[in-house]
Amino acid sequence: MQRIHISRLPEHIGERVRLAGWIHAQRKLSRVSFVVLRDGTGLAQLVLEGTVAELAPEAVVEVVGEVVASEQAPGGVELHDPSFSVLATPAEAPPIELRRPLLKEQLPTILDHAAVALRHPREQAKLALAAATLAGYRDALDGLGFTEIQTPKIVASATEGGANVFAIDYFGRDAYLAQSPQFYKQIMVGVLERVYETGPVFRAEPHETARHLAEYVSLDAEVGFIDDHRTVMGFAREAVAGMVEGVRTRAAAAVALLELGLPEVPDEIPIVHFADAQALLERLTGETVVGEPDLAPAHERALGKWALREHGSDFLFVEGYPMAKRPFYTHPDPARPEFSASFDMLFRGLELSTGGQRLHRYEDYLEALAARGLSTQPFEGYLEAFCFGMPPHGGFAIGLERFVARLVGAANVRETTLFPRDRDRLEP
Repeated sequence: MQRIHISRLPEHIGERVRLAGWIHAQRKLSRVSFVVLRDGTGLAQLVLEGTVAELAPEAVVEVVGEVVASEQAPGGVELHDPSFSVLATPAEAPPIELRRPLLKEQLPTILDHAAVALRHPREQAKLALAAATLAGYRDALDGLGFTEIQTPKIVASATEGGANVFAIDYFGRDAYLAQSPQFYKQIMVGVLERVYETGPVFRAEPHETARHLAEYVSLDAEVGFIDDHRTVMGFAREAVAGMVEGVRTRAAAAVALLELGLPEVPDEIPIVHFADAQALLERLTGETVVGEPDLAPAHERALGKWALREHGSDFLFVEGYPMAKRPFYTHPDPARPEFSASFDMLFRGLELSTGGQRLHRYEDYLEALAARGLSTQPFEGYLEAFCFGMPPHGGFAIGLERFVARLVGAANVRETTLFPRDRDRLEP
């Protein structure tokens, strides 16, 4: 008899089937016992008549029994007259109580014992959301003529020209873990015109906030022959719409379990210029923020609430950040050169994506690097692409973990990160 997954049980009512998984919970009554079995697709209730032996939580078993319809059971079915075969017995009691509908342990304990905590159905559901998000992102950009690429994560120079990089010894040479695939995806615009990548990036920033990680998954894209940064914003909108649709169609069970309300992505996401956003924030908060070079997290939250209230949108574009706060490859706004042709996309009051138009002329790069006191030598391989002709282009990057965190309403991005890495956490 071939094993089936628990999620397929409703298709086999009246049949005898073989399941395999972990003992999730057990409840004994006077004449009957109920055992909940868990596999990677869901939970199944097993009904045992008479006296039965105690089964250790997280014991790995195979079960054969008859599938019977039951409105009260998970999934509307349960297994009767089951016979068990124990495949593995836990060496000790699990450090996490998985039988509870919600984990009661604090986040540090959950992260310390991730090997067990991730087995909980709600934790599994977050992973399903992340997988569906990635699939939706790929579907959206594939449909727009993009080609997926994979670029090196060991690089010879800091992408942003700053110091927040992880230095490594590369066979006796200095090297770094990549802060982003920025240089490579720009180079590939000169090859394929439209490219995207999904992969890890590394930031050696010594913070301990609820929104930052030292390693995270970045969803990057770059596109050539654009009119300006608003062309890029249109592609970013399509990518996020694809991500939401991916979750809707591929992770419906996870959405239902977590009782999520998925956002609607407007055809036209509202846009506010950075300078106008600061003036708006002064009216909304009473704080003096005009002249500041960036938005604080509290300001992003205030703008998110404003966008929802005034435009009915969970999303908001803020464009025109000051050039002083953007990397050297950012194109200035031709009409207001102190501001950049760049943007952030806020999702429910949190910065989700950063992007914009890039410089594309070789001489502009030489000037930009000189203005920041940077030598061209570390960037020679990158600059070669511009020396031989590049079209107007731009791109964006979206943080996967932040997107999933906002979907589920997590207070800390570590709640939706598989084995998070930060300043203090290197295990498991």
